[in-house]
Amino acid sequence: MSGVVDSRRPIRVLLADDQHLVRTGFRVILEVEDDIEVVGEAADGERAVTMARATRPDVVLMDVQMPVLDGLAATSRITAEGGPDGPAVLVLTTFDRDDYLFAALSAGASGFLLKNGTPEDLIDAVRVVARGDGLIAPVLTRRVIAAFARPGGPAGGLARRPAGSPPAALTQREHEVLELLARGASNAEIAATLHLGEATVKTHVSKVLAKLDLRDRVQAVIFAYEHGIVQPGC
Repeated sequence: MSGVVDSRRPIRVLLADDQHLVRTGFRVILEVEDDIEVVGEAADGERAVTMARATRPDVVLMDVQMPVLDGLAATSRITAEGGPDGPAVLVLTTFDRDDYLFAALSAGASGFLLKNGTPEDLIDAVRVVARGDGLIAPVLTRRVIAAFARPGGPAGGLARRPAGSPPAALTQREHEVLELLARGASNAEIAATLHLGEATVKTHVSKVLAKLDLRDRVQAVIFAYEHGIVQPGC
């Protein structure tokens, strides 16, 4: 899968937050880890876009409310410019609001995390999105699933492609894997449902993402709802 960090080198992280103390706290938490390197800091969204071009991070930690350019607009520009091989954006906010969550996903974010989590939550989230898996804070997961499942919910507005046939043919097995992904199943749960090994499931997931030109599992879920692979309310 494109865009996944080489495990032999540290994960390169760019911090984007208008509060200096917050950025300093994130840096202290992350740089303790041997596999994470902070490559830059930005105090506004415009600077975050510029620094993402210059430093080529693997992950951008993005605040929502920032001056000059807000974090959602900055996320959209970073993901559009970087494409599948660009940085994954992990949006962090103190505001537990559905509109921020869905706007972040629409902008191409690979994860959404509340700032009231633990340092371990932050470290784990960086690693998750760096390896190509989407992440949403557990407290928000049920709300997202409920919104997708609601007829007339936000699914149609989240997709980055127009509705229609997938751009690349999936095998029957890959189609089954995508459907289970869209229902929130983990690799272990997919393996148990399809009677496959977890390594085989991981390979199928990677092929699905590559064929559909998607960055991560979050985008795969959005794609599946938009293209009718999973029906809202079913």
